[in-house]
Amino acid sequence: MDKLCLDCGTPLKGRSDKKFCDDQCRSNYNNRLLSETNTVVKQINAILKRNRQVLINHNPEGKTRVKQATLRKAGFNFDYHTHTYETQKGSIYYFCYEYGYLLLENDLALLVKRGDL
Repeated sequence: MDKLCLDCGTPLKGRSDKKFCDDQCRSNYNNRLLSETNTVVKQINAILKRNRQVLINHNPEGKTRVKQATLRKAGFNFDYHTHTYETQKGSIYYFCYEYGYLLLENDLALLVKRGDL
């Protein structure tokens, strides 16, 4: 029984451990595998990048208060962040890379840039 190329399915000739008929098929196969496995990562990175940009746009001074609804309207997704920081008082800041926020009462958020805490 002949082995078939993992990419295009043509019969393979040559070495018994050969998996692809040529470099193009090997490249196509590996690129397809990487794109399928990285789709979720790319989607999450896009959300984090958008969140960071929203925080940058709404925090030109380095520290400010803004309504949470304003951030949502600008496309901010509160479900995604890169890390958290808990102060000694127990306040939890959520960060998208170096830009973060603290959820306050009355639908407000305190926006900060790392180093301003």
